Amino acid sequence: MPKPTPAVSRVLPDGRIVELVFRKEEKRTRFIVGDGNRYEETETLDLPEEGKLVPYSATNNLIKHEVLLLPDHPEPFGSVPELVSEIEGYLHRYVDLGDSFRTLAAYYVLLTWVYDAFNELPYLRLRGDYGSGKTRALFVIGSLCHKAFFASGASTISPIFHTLDTFRGTLLFDEADFRFSDEKAELVKIFNNGNVRGFPVLRTAVTQKKEFEPRAFNVFGPKIVAMRRSFEDQALESRFFTEEMGNRPLRGDIPINLPEKQKEEALSLRNKLLSYRLFALPKLRIDDSLVDATLSPRLNQILVPLLSIVGEEELRTPIRMLVQGLDDSLRNARASSIEGLLVEVLSGLLSTEEGRLIPVGDVASRLQGMVGVDTGRPLTARYVGYLLRTRLGIETVRRQGVYMVSDIEPERLETLRARYSLANTNEDINPLY
Repeated sequence: MPKPTPAVSRVLPDGRIVELVFRKEEKRTRFIVGDGNRYEETETLDLPEEGKLVPYSATNNLIKHEVLLLPDHPEPFGSVPELVSEIEGYLHRYVDLGDSFRTLAAYYVLLTWVYDAFNELPYLRLRGDYGSGKTRALFVIGSLCHKAFFASGASTISPIFHTLDTFRGTLLFDEADFRFSDEKAELVKIFNNGNVRGFPVLRTAVTQKKEFEPRAFNVFGPKIVAMRRSFEDQALESRFFTEEMGNRPLRGDIPINLPEKQKEEALSLRNKLLSYRLFALPKLRIDDSLVDATLSPRLNQILVPLLSIVGEEELRTPIRMLVQGLDDSLRNARASSIEGLLVEVLSGLLSTEEGRLIPVGDVASRLQGMVGVDTGRPLTARYVGYLLRTRLGIETVRRQGVYMVSDIEPERLETLRARYSLANTNEDINPLY
């Protein structure tokens, strides 16, 4: 007889949802099996294809020490707006967040419980210096999330991969500013691959026979991080909805130390959120009508799943406004990046040069004179040529010993201007064509 398989959660072919719960006082775990209308509790589950499933044991180190946070039974939650209001009230009691971000965070908590209904997800971030309250916010928000588990900059990467792959929960990461580049690179892999379904991270594992073989780790799922700075990669930055912490005096009614009742409130809300998952997951679908033409494709990709769980349009407004501000910041960052400035220089030279071939040295000279460029190395003609080829895909050709920018079609230049959020200046750059 095959051994039972330990399991955490499943969505069964008949639509029923299986979730793990943990009874701390009883020191045991159980399955909750429900379909949105009713649920039952069981210690084992027999499936035709997988055989017998058993809950992960209460003696599991992550469960026993509450590194992984679970509900203990489903509780009625009323309506979705009532549940969101209760979550916002809980957040307001224990952490100082802006009103719009508090609403967004409340809906993000809901999203963590039904994230497997979608193929793309945003991340949440608390950013600020030490003493700004970012770790408190991470803990308070994270205590409500689906199968949340806590990690920090002191953790090694390997258990994070294994925990994500096993429990498929919400990663809560504190002090995500790694000092060691190899560990930071591994963390960045998780973030780069973890917001779109179907992009596991491959790592080499050692089998029982001491053989090396690649293994795919599923890292898709919601993630909340607290960090002091930003990631260098703008593409990764665009995956985060960020709250800047410590920009205003701390409210006097927020307790310096979290009271014991905070854990009780968080557990009660997790129980209600479990009921929300059983109720909402079978019905949720992506709502493509929520795409906002004024936002970038990347932000639409991560925003629409969040808006799809928000019922009323008036409740979506503060979230849209917050994200619009994020989009503006990203556009400004792209426009002032070295690539954006290069496109601006090319546009200006194309509007004044009599020939289509522009010396790379002229591009470098213009770029050197622009304020705010900090590349960490001199902007020589050789380096600028490298940037043109590798960052912008613009080829250079050699003519009489001088490297020149090859012919650029107007459509190509306008595409680059749009990519780096530069104003459309068709009438200014096309006199040569």
